[in-house]
Amino acid sequence: ALWFMDDNPQPYGSWGNGAAMRIAPVGLLASSSEEAIHWSDTVSGLTHNHPDAMHSAQAVALAIFWARSKTPASEIGQRLSERFGYALHLTPDDIRPHYRRTEKAIDSVPQAISCALHSSSFEDAIRSAVSLGGDSDTIAAIAGGIAEALHGIPNDIAKQGRAFIPPDMQRVLQSMYAEVHS
Repeated sequence: ALWFMDDNPQPYGSWGNGAAMRIAPVGLLASSSEEAIHWSDTVSGLTHNHPDAMHSAQAVALAIFWARSKTPASEIGQRLSERFGYALHLTPDDIRPHYRRTEKAIDSVPQAISCALHSSSFEDAIRSAVSLGGDSDTIAAIAGGIAEALHGIPNDIAKQGRAFIPPDMQRVLQSMYAEVHS
């Protein structure tokens, strides 16, 4: 709250998962891996400039960009594991028994990515993310962004979700998707 109300808010070393939770549009709109990383750093650095938070946002943006490019989930996992050292071979069933609530990016974002990469559908990714417990809305938001790029969102789920979005934000969303599909 103090940061938000400050006349000149500056990054404060946050290592949280909030940047990764909000980074999906970068992965959707980027035209290259390099652009995804650059935009991710630019957006994330405003609030989450700790290396763990920056890397987690990069990983999510790259996963979405690569999924849009039709890279198989297994290859996305391998690339991210090599680049960031994440244990993305773990499935939600492997993670669930030991997972504890945390907002630390390093201890929550790889788990969210795994939920998406080991999913069979958008809904499966969301259900797996929620089943981990803890900060489940954030974990599901991260997994959902990647799962959308991998599997798409079923029309009935998309229609239901849009009903919760104010008209002005619906227009922003439509404009973003138009840009992605042009």
